[in-house]
Amino acid sequence: MFSHVMLGANDIEASKKFYDAALGELGIQPGRVDPKGRVIYMHDGGVFLLTKPIDGGEATCANGGTIGFAAKSTEAADAWHKAGEAAGGTPIEDAPGWREGSGMRLYLAYLRDPAGNKVCAMHRGG
Repeated sequence: MFSHVMLGANDIEASKKFYDAALGELGIQPGRVDPKGRVIYMHDGGVFLLTKPIDGGEATCANGGTIGFAAKSTEAADAWHKAGEAAGGTPIEDAPGWREGSGMRLYLAYLRDPAGNKVCAMHRGG
């Protein structure tokens, strides 16, 4: 459904440090910086990018928005959370753990990245 996800960041270095650490725990290679200064992550056909806003304004986070990254296990989600927090992320919502409702069982771990974006590692339970 999605071709890519791009987030704005005011401090590209801080955001790259956060995502390199957190996404590394999900098996994703560190981002590469392109000639325009954008950071690009590619994994299993997905593309995730960080950029300073093209219009020159400040990057702001989406109120109510969340970007979710797939985790292959609860351990991977926990490692993502720990690495992200150590690299400048802020824990939010409940501690990482199982949530159930609407016939779904999900293991969720939430952080705010250095730019304030709400991100999550999610493992689907059986």
